[in-house]
Amino acid sequence: MESNQKSDLGMQEHGKHNADTLVGSGKRPVGKPIRIGRHKIEHWQIISALMVVYDIVAIILAYFVALWLRFDGIYSAIPRQYLEPYTKVIVPVALVSLAIFFFFRMYNSMWRYASFGELIRTLAGSVVSSIVHSVAITVIFRRMPILYYLLGALLQFILLMSVRFGYRAIQVVRRKHDSAGRGTVSRVMLIGAGSAGQMILRDFKQAKELTDKVVCIIDDNPNKWKRYMEGVPIVGGRDDILWAARQYRVDKIFLTMPSATAEQKRDILSICNETGCELKQLPGMYQFVLDQISVTNMKKVSVEDLLGREPIQADMEEVYSFIAGKTVLVTGGGGSIGSELCRQIAAHAPKQLIIFDVYENNAYSIQLELKKKYPELDLVTLIGSVRDSRRVFQVFDTYRPEIVYHAAAHKHVPLMEDSPCEAIKNNAIGTYKTAYAAMVHGCQRFVLISTDKAVNPTNVMGASKRLCEMIVQSFDHMIKQGKAQEIPQLFTHVGQENADKDGNGLVYQNIRTEFVAVRFGNVLGSNGSVIPLFRKQIEAGGPVTVTHPDIIRYFMTIPEAVSLVMLAGTYARGGEIFVLDMGSPVRIEDLARNMIKLSGYRPDIDIKIEYTGLRPGEKLYEEKLMAEEGLQKTENALIHIGKPIPFDERRFLSQLAELMDAAYSNKEGVIRSLIMSIVSTYKPEGVKPVAAWSGKKARQVHEEDQ
Repeated sequence: MESNQKSDLGMQEHGKHNADTLVGSGKRPVGKPIRIGRHKIEHWQIISALMVVYDIVAIILAYFVALWLRFDGIYSAIPRQYLEPYTKVIVPVALVSLAIFFFFRMYNSMWRYASFGELIRTLAGSVVSSIVHSVAITVIFRRMPILYYLLGALLQFILLMSVRFGYRAIQVVRRKHDSAGRGTVSRVMLIGAGSAGQMILRDFKQAKELTDKVVCIIDDNPNKWKRYMEGVPIVGGRDDILWAARQYRVDKIFLTMPSATAEQKRDILSICNETGCELKQLPGMYQFVLDQISVTNMKKVSVEDLLGREPIQADMEEVYSFIAGKTVLVTGGGGSIGSELCRQIAAHAPKQLIIFDVYENNAYSIQLELKKKYPELDLVTLIGSVRDSRRVFQVFDTYRPEIVYHAAAHKHVPLMEDSPCEAIKNNAIGTYKTAYAAMVHGCQRFVLISTDKAVNPTNVMGASKRLCEMIVQSFDHMIKQGKAQEIPQLFTHVGQENADKDGNGLVYQNIRTEFVAVRFGNVLGSNGSVIPLFRKQIEAGGPVTVTHPDIIRYFMTIPEAVSLVMLAGTYARGGEIFVLDMGSPVRIEDLARNMIKLSGYRPDIDIKIEYTGLRPGEKLYEEKLMAEEGLQKTENALIHIGKPIPFDERRFLSQLAELMDAAYSNKEGVIRSLIMSIVSTYKPEGVKPVAAWSGKKARQVHEEDQ
């Protein structure tokens, strides 16, 4: 099986071939160039040369037939005074006509796609050639019969047209015959001449319900060229995909390489994407091992497949054994990341799963899904905001979660620029309240979902997430120093939820909560992702809006993001910031163009791309790690740990109190300056840091704390 899998891949990075490779049974396929010494003659040049010879014969024949018909089809009846001028002038005129035809570009057209433009050029060339012929023979020799001029010109045009448009006519008839015989027939190209490709090919031939036809196969292994698989020619490597798609009139391309790497698939699919054909691929090695290779298992190629990065291979058994039998709380559980967390947690026997979200529609949707799929699951769905400390404390008092995945946050960069106080209230202070409740209620792990926008932030959203990271790092540091009781209760409502209600400090003893953060790039398909926006714009017929032609972003899929979050809960020792090696960044413009192509349209032709300019607080690129942070390896090569940047936790918590006070007082005029004073890497344009705002202390009562 190992050798079959290797041959199935057959797309080695350096296994490219010269375009003149012979294929099939030793015959050179149409369209392949011929190499003579150091000179390479393209196929179209050979066709043009043959057409030149044909045109000379056509001109000579057309005027001879015209003269022959003028005298009743009897050669001996043609007078010598007419036959002699014809024989003397016809060859020179034919050669001059060739120059005319070259001038009208009659030897450069792709006659397979001949259209009205080619018809006009052929007509013009033939008319000019006929005029030259008529003038030359009349002036140099004598006037010929009128029928000779008219019939000769007509026959010449017919002969010139017949060979040029004949091939297209044959193709049209052939397509009609195929359609009449088999209904709508799609012509398929397979990429990968290995075991999986052979299974797919046999499935095509054996399944009566399939009307599609495999017409050619591509494989980068030179040993397979010039050969056939199940009667279908292997016509070349990846460099021949575009040529083969045109040559064999391909409608669909199937990628049958389950063992190929993500980078190899990306390179090949990027080429296939240029053909305009429908693209499908096998899901992966799992189906191959289980012998589930069939045409029905092929899935459409998505934009994620074009990113070219291997998915995270995490040892999820360790993660699931950590979750099994525990009470797990997911804040923001109805969102894109939160709902996927709930799905994966629900599948691995938690004692109880608590979904906590402020948006009831999302919470209700994931609740229905999980109840249907896991009827035995102890599922609790609660509505509430992490900004409401009374509600948060009530949830922790009642259910005592052992693991918390904190996914609740405002993530939309431009909206948070317009409402900076809301970003602080929900992201920073909401995280603080939830973290404090987790600490004093015996939670084992608290996992914060952060973002690469927290690195050297230029916008309020990114700065608020950096504050969240600093909050969990402060909590972890204070707990390890045995100073949990010194963490201020910024949210306290007098007489309602003092964590130390008994006043004996016992609640702060033996605290073992481990706080970690997980830093992500952009998540494909999430509510705030650019992907849904592009899809809506494409469905509406465009234009697709890109802020800047050079803007780049790191991307990951939702399952990858969730795997990393859950893995962080297993690897955590407290205080870490987990960072995913997300590979190479992606240009948003390339992403938009690929999505347009995958939707069956042509960028800038069918769907326009418009550049709208960078939005407030938006960067051209995102960073995964601050320059000051070092990297430590984990058991997974794609997951690293950023060393915490040291800062004065006491001073930070004091500043955070002032920041909270300003946010709840809706002091938007000073909020950015205050953030800048706390987050040293936050450098918005035109803002200077200031001392802490001298307003009402945040430790005091906040009746509006919702």
